[in-house]
Amino acid sequence: MGRLMRAILFGLVGAGIVHIAVVLLIPHFSDRNAWSRISAYGGDWTFHRILRNGQKGHLPLAMDPLIEASACRFDISDLPAHVTGVGTLPYWSISVYDRKGENIYSINDRTAIADQLDLVVATPLQAIELRKSQPVSAENSVVIEADMDEGFVVVRSFVPDESWKGQVDAFLDSARCTPLL
Repeated sequence: MGRLMRAILFGLVGAGIVHIAVVLLIPHFSDRNAWSRISAYGGDWTFHRILRNGQKGHLPLAMDPLIEASACRFDISDLPAHVTGVGTLPYWSISVYDRKGENIYSINDRTAIADQLDLVVATPLQAIELRKSQPVSAENSVVIEADMDEGFVVVRSFVPDESWKGQVDAFLDSARCTPLL
């Protein structure tokens, strides 16, 4: 009887270890992650509108129906990324993600300088160079140090009702994601 109980206990512990290992390895081996979904919209250095479920050509991303969003992939191995946008909205936010989809930094209009979208994403060495040279194009930017080469940003905006739709669309259309020269 003792041998049977020991075998069952070892089987349960082994199954638990295998289960935990599989759950932890799924993001590493999955090809349906945030990076691949954003990549399906188009190339780097361009904002692409994230379409909601039910829209033509949509990708299945769960989104709040009162939020409109755009995403841009970038590669900062050579030059920092400069993200800008113009407009007055009830609320906007931007999140910076690495290639694995981990959130590196988030900011919104309440914490941005002068409520404007002006952000630079740079590697630690690039950030040091930016502080030394202070380029005019980035003098009012929030500088984010990110220890990565590739990533993406997602800009979200709140649309409280249809009367704001035009302003939100104009803001998201004005958003630019370019290498900082």
